[in-house]
Amino acid sequence: MKEYLISMFIDNELNLDEKIDFVKTIHKEQPFKDEALALLEQEKLIHAEYLHQAPQIQIPMKQEPEKGFSIPWLWPAALFSTGVALGAAVLFMLPTSIPIAIPSTTVSTEIPHRFVIYRPHAEQADIIGTFTNWQPLAMEKLGPSGYWSLTLNLPEGEYQYSYLVEDGQQITDPTVSERVQDDFGGENSILSVKV
Repeated sequence: MKEYLISMFIDNELNLDEKIDFVKTIHKEQPFKDEALALLEQEKLIHAEYLHQAPQIQIPMKQEPEKGFSIPWLWPAALFSTGVALGAAVLFMLPTSIPIAIPSTTVSTEIPHRFVIYRPHAEQADIIGTFTNWQPLAMEKLGPSGYWSLTLNLPEGEYQYSYLVEDGQQITDPTVSERVQDDFGGENSILSVKV
């Protein structure tokens, strides 16, 4: 079956022509429809599992009888802001002939990308690629669903990668059609990250 279409449909990675092909196939082939529905149900379980695991964050607050609420950890920020304001005032009063160096900063924007592979019988799944310097990086098994997942923050660029499963077997990402031959007779998937 066209399993890669189901995965790409779930991850919303199909263009309009591919979505039309997907819907036509769903209506013609009952086994394909059943498989797609089963995988969508698994995806619902995965999302529900993550929602229930979200950590609770509590901000410590101390109530004082007549002053209302006080947040003690804000005092260092307030003192820092006051120091910055005083420093700016001193700089403003200096003669303008003194050169002041202002460092330039480059903001590196990274995009989170979720890698997912369905290997229900695998004992371990890793990802390797140009973004890991070809060193295996362990993926997380998502309960009994058969899926393995890993989210990485990647800067803009083009990357090659593969999955390592079942005793080091290297496989390409079935949801990505763009591939390239490697120097060892195998293939790698290609991922383009755009900011």
